[in-house]
Amino acid sequence: MVKFYKILNHRADLKIKVCGKTKEKLFENSMIAMLKIAKYQPETKAQKVKTKIKIKSFDSNSLLIDFLNETLYLIETKKLTFQKVEFKKLAENAIEAYLIGKPLKKIGTQIKGVSYHDLNLQKEKNGTWTATILFDI
Repeated sequence: MVKFYKILNHRADLKIKVCGKTKEKLFENSMIAMLKIAKYQPETKAQKVKTKIKIKSFDSNSLLIDFLNETLYLIETKKLTFQKVEFKKLAENAIEAYLIGKPLKKIGTQIKGVSYHDLNLQKEKNGTWTATILFDI
């Protein structure tokens, strides 16, 4: 399996670079990388759960931040962790999707939020999407 993210050096927080063949895949990979690196563990024998999300933002950068923060909010309030995203809509400033996951068993590193600091979301010349994201821990 090809690794779709890389942990970058940062003094106090967690910083990653993520890639995806499409914008949808970049958003999904960003969520998965965030949860893998922080070791958010699901109850392995539990049934899968689908949670609907609907987000509107100013632009793609804000949308990525809002999407990841919404994921963290759902983890905290619903005690779920997620492994997949089914997109119904992904526009420049809006998402409609289902997050698919399982009940949360354990958190390794608590992520407080996703920061706009050093955020870099772009489509590369080869067509792939990349994002550099900083998490407050």
